[in-house]
Amino acid sequence: MAETIKLSEVEHVKDGSNYLRGTIDDSLQNRVTGALNPDDTHLIKFHGSYQQADRDLESERKRQKLEPLYSFMIRVRVPGGVASADQWQRLDALSDAYANGTLKLTTRQTFQLHGVLKRDLQQTIAGFNQVLMDSIAGCGDVNRNVMCSANPQESELHRQVYEASVAISNHLTPRTTAYWDLWLNGESTYSSAINEGEQEDFEPIYGKTYLPRKFKIALAVPPTNDADVFANDIGLIAIEQNGQLLGFNVAIGGGLGMTFGMSETYPRLADVIGFVPAAQVVDVCEKVLTIQRDWGNRENRKFSRLKYTIDRVGLDAFVQELHQRLGYELTPALPYWFETSGDAFGWSGGQDGQAHVTLFIEGGRVYDKPGYLLKTALREVAGFHTGEFRLTGNQNLTIANVEPRHRSRLQAILEENGVWSRTEKQTALRLNSLACVALNTCSLAFAEAERYLPQLLDRLDQVIRANDLTDDGILIRMTGCPNGCARPYLGEIGLVGRAIGRYNLYLGANHAGERLNKLYKEMLDEDGILRELTPLLEAYAAERQPAERFGDFVLRRGLVAATTHGQNFHA
Repeated sequence: MAETIKLSEVEHVKDGSNYLRGTIDDSLQNRVTGALNPDDTHLIKFHGSYQQADRDLESERKRQKLEPLYSFMIRVRVPGGVASADQWQRLDALSDAYANGTLKLTTRQTFQLHGVLKRDLQQTIAGFNQVLMDSIAGCGDVNRNVMCSANPQESELHRQVYEASVAISNHLTPRTTAYWDLWLNGESTYSSAINEGEQEDFEPIYGKTYLPRKFKIALAVPPTNDADVFANDIGLIAIEQNGQLLGFNVAIGGGLGMTFGMSETYPRLADVIGFVPAAQVVDVCEKVLTIQRDWGNRENRKFSRLKYTIDRVGLDAFVQELHQRLGYELTPALPYWFETSGDAFGWSGGQDGQAHVTLFIEGGRVYDKPGYLLKTALREVAGFHTGEFRLTGNQNLTIANVEPRHRSRLQAILEENGVWSRTEKQTALRLNSLACVALNTCSLAFAEAERYLPQLLDRLDQVIRANDLTDDGILIRMTGCPNGCARPYLGEIGLVGRAIGRYNLYLGANHAGERLNKLYKEMLDEDGILRELTPLLEAYAAERQPAERFGDFVLRRGLVAATTHGQNFHA
């Protein structure tokens, strides 16, 4: 007799949800609490939102016998990271009207609104749907926002790769009408997302219980790996021929989350398994996703990502199943090379005489403070800009396709509002920094990240400048927990929160995002981090070989062993 599978709690919630409806409507109508019904906290993720609480106020509210100050984060999908000026203006206005007055640009090229109260959820979501944006599948056990290289230098090639990212996103968007029923009174701004002619909801790709866990896809254009393709369930590496998109090398099985104290959980980089012509890339993505749907672990969510499925069944067996479902085989991967996973800042030229400017947005947070009116400046720019706002995978922003007649006006706005200097005068270390939200709203965070990393960088910058490393782009990434939202295990310097004010230090990743780092020291406070990094940076400045990156230097010195696969990450 076959062994009965004991499904996780979330699997039962999805199965009984009527295609992601659950009792969300009842939860929204309940004004007694700022929270949702417990099961609905799982389901609302599929609609692009997380229920959160202000952890800074936790103790005081308990003292006053009040429930936590609940609010919601909404993640707005932006396939390929490209938004119009109208869309920027709408999100800016919604952040002031219903959120905490800021926009968060994420490491997956999305917008996040924070601090939205339950009573304002519907009008906020309806507000950005009116400008053809949505949050369906922004979170949850589905394919999430599809990333695409933000590099505007490869004009025609970038356009073709971007179009591929949108096609993949559209194809893998859930078909349930629950999103439109709950938030938009049943009216869809995307006719393709509705099951036209169906009397009942039907998910032709996902099925009734969707995926075992989240699923991520990214596309990159060599030599820039700004989307960190190997950190994704599917990474697609664009291969060009005479400036045109030929197709993609396909990599599968990436994912960075792990759990402290569980060595059987680990970050893993995707394996390149072959090449697919551009016309077949959507088909390949669907088939990889459906194998994970059918083979993934639905008992224990800690082992539910595609990376664990592949390591459990074996890469060869997985690829064999992929070829069988496709009805054809991938051809051998074509040559490519990556040089960096960072962004190129400042002005650059583009097609048709138009220009682009990439701005450093520390922690991805768009806000105003005295002397630095970033939100005000970008609002003014959006009022006349005829091109796009491109979110990068590194939490930065490219104002793309700026008309020649607008360039001087845009530059003046950036300078007058203190924005330009925040890009122009930073060390390359700071320009290459990433931080997740962490405290005060993330329920998983053990330590600070976004609010603290700038303070740590103030001290590290002193070491950087003293050793003439101002222009050396060392990747430094900080998270408040081991789940990896800011990709810390791909940082040449990775800092992962263990407790308030304490971090594990990881070293040795590859600057182009092709090698994981490894644990160097545990439970360091700020002085401990500086005590460990200062002599290493000094030695790097004095002893590095020509063009040697910091992560490679650390390996050459033997400070950590190279991580050759996720399964030896903890070795």
